[in-house]
Amino acid sequence: MPSPSGFLPAHSSGSKDPDPSLVYRPDMEPEAAKDKGSFRNYTSGPLLDRVFTTYKLMHTWQTVDFVRRKHAQFGSFSYKRMTVMEAVDMLDGLVDESDPDVDFPNSFHAFQTAEGIRKAHPDKDWFHLIGLLHDLGKVLALAGEPQWAVVGDTFPVGCRPQGSVLFCDSTFQDNPDLQDPLYSTELGMYQPHCGLENVLMSWGHDEYLYLMMKFNKFSLPPEAFYIIRFHSFYPWHTGGDYQQLCNEQDLAMLPWVQEFNKFDLYTKSSDLPDVDKLRPYYQGLIDKYCPGVLHW
Repeated sequence: MPSPSGFLPAHSSGSKDPDPSLVYRPDMEPEAAKDKGSFRNYTSGPLLDRVFTTYKLMHTWQTVDFVRRKHAQFGSFSYKRMTVMEAVDMLDGLVDESDPDVDFPNSFHAFQTAEGIRKAHPDKDWFHLIGLLHDLGKVLALAGEPQWAVVGDTFPVGCRPQGSVLFCDSTFQDNPDLQDPLYSTELGMYQPHCGLENVLMSWGHDEYLYLMMKFNKFSLPPEAFYIIRFHSFYPWHTGGDYQQLCNEQDLAMLPWVQEFNKFDLYTKSSDLPDVDKLRPYYQGLIDKYCPGVLHW
């Protein structure tokens, strides 16, 4: 499938919900920050401490060994059996301590994102569905996983973190991989331009849902799987880093990830959608692309 026409580069991108890092992004354009500031209110001291602590834990414990263990732990998809809509409703029970701005259920954000995409891209029903699906990997938090292993920006493990990784200079000091002579280099354990599909990403809801979709054989196009897997990889799709790992496929897919990212944050509103009226349409998409009771 060709890249969508008319996509603009995401020079200034919103934080991946519910990660509270938008205001701390060095690549955020001042005018965009001003225009979009109403979506994130992260100005109090205690919040900054909490944000920093979350990323400090993430950047200390997300190692090659940790990620491989999580793949093994969750790769059998024996946690739960449920439909997509049951997972959407299940996330309404998730209390996200990192997001002080949103006091309505997660399902509303899912439908808001999906409806924003539907309005802009009425002919791409698979893209609408991705808006609904994209956060469902957060069921990991309900399985007992800590939030630093579920939400937040993702990054490759097994190589030195690059400059646009959030809090890069102040949170990785205790990560054991950076004491390894191989993992602490720019390429690390990878070959030049090996392709992001061959990179071991930090563990979180993106990677889990991507693997879950493959396991359950969702009949979605490659672009859909790619968006799910890399939509929280801000150091790449917004920061412009990790180019040494990218191949031609990654560059071709980048506009799709950037286009999705516009709807992930900026469709948020207290003007909540009528979910009951929307459910039949999205149930039809679920029945088309990922029907039935699924393995999670």
